[in-house]
Amino acid sequence: MPESERSNRTDLVVVGGGLAGLVAATVAARSGLRVVLLDKADLGGRAQTQVREGYSFNLGAHALYRGSVGMRVLRELGIDPRGSSPSVSGGFAVRDGVRHTLPGGLVSLLTTGLFGVGAKLEVARLLGSIAKIETAPLAGLPVDRGLERVASRPEVRDLLRALLRLATYTNEPERQSAGAALDQLKLALKDNVLYLDGGWQTLVDPLRAAAEKAGVEIRTSAPVERLEADESFRAVRFRNGSRLTARAAVLAMGPEEASPLVQNGAHPELARWARESIPVRAACLDFALRGLPHPGRKFALGIDRPLYLSVHSAVAALAPEGGALVHLLHYLPGGEAADSDDVRRELSATMTLIQPGWEDHVVHERFLPHVIVSHRVVTAADGGLAGRPGPAVHGTRNLYVAGDWVGREGQLADASLASGHRAATLAAAGIAANPARAA
Repeated sequence: MPESERSNRTDLVVVGGGLAGLVAATVAARSGLRVVLLDKADLGGRAQTQVREGYSFNLGAHALYRGSVGMRVLRELGIDPRGSSPSVSGGFAVRDGVRHTLPGGLVSLLTTGLFGVGAKLEVARLLGSIAKIETAPLAGLPVDRGLERVASRPEVRDLLRALLRLATYTNEPERQSAGAALDQLKLALKDNVLYLDGGWQTLVDPLRAAAEKAGVEIRTSAPVERLEADESFRAVRFRNGSRLTARAAVLAMGPEEASPLVQNGAHPELARWARESIPVRAACLDFALRGLPHPGRKFALGIDRPLYLSVHSAVAALAPEGGALVHLLHYLPGGEAADSDDVRRELSATMTLIQPGWEDHVVHERFLPHVIVSHRVVTAADGGLAGRPGPAVHGTRNLYVAGDWVGREGQLADASLASGHRAATLAAAGIAANPARAA
């Protein structure tokens, strides 16, 4: 076979070089497959980190769940993330524009002015029993209805709703699965999270190294125009007219990107997934400061407003000596368009509430008004995680999807890592079961 023809054939092609794609490519290559990983730009996707004058900017506030399936996947691949875990001790709860002590333990619960004695007693009971809540019966209920079964007082439900936003980054209480959201909160309370030293690029770089070591051929700046696929996947075509044939493919991207690549967007299952998926979005305002005006004020959570502030550099190595990197979020409802100017003003006002005088310390400021946190809300209508798509794409053999919206395991980055692993495993098994289609 001529070398030019051989270079246009492989066993598995992975389209998309974010966390899911890197994991899928590496796992498949370690199973013995020849793998080509394609990305239209550069590797990392939303896990890329931009460094400015020693400040490591992630694309908004990122956290890695320590006890998650995603962490298990990373360690299987030989990657041990480095960072530290934040504490809510000394944090603030913000209601009606007023700072209150955030109840995270007995002392803070007794001293907070956030609510009265009756609500404090109910919160104390919940803090002691939340790990025992049976979440399976709540999977098909939206958060607002599910919380009515968990807490009797409206002010306690408001606190829980804020904590669920924090754990899932999702502001969809009328759609989001209460069971799945509470499971994510349990995960956070049990094992906490990591803020990564150097930012999330410290995951991307070792994942790339692991892929290359496994023999993955990586092609960046390689936009795919479409897939040749009907009953079975056959090849990818590039915008320059060239073609890469493969025995299977993993589309490691969002549903709105994957669907147009197959049958001109008319593939019944991919089109339905794209149509039904509600993206999780946030507005992010990040500040690199020369110093923190009030060093003891490191965290705040909106109770009546979907707001968040955290000084990630107080926990992880993200800023030069003496500097501070502060992340603020406004959790956006998926079905509504927020006014970017209003959101930015509200986030700036939150910064002033927690860190008055911050304006005199700014080195860099960045506002991202519509960041996609994940591509699909885990909805009650889907029955929680059990109803999420993929990885197999039914109706087309040897075609799989992976990403933060795919599979029955994990949320956010954990879903990307877990579904990438699962898609690769399924693809390898499918190829092994059909050796007649050897490339």
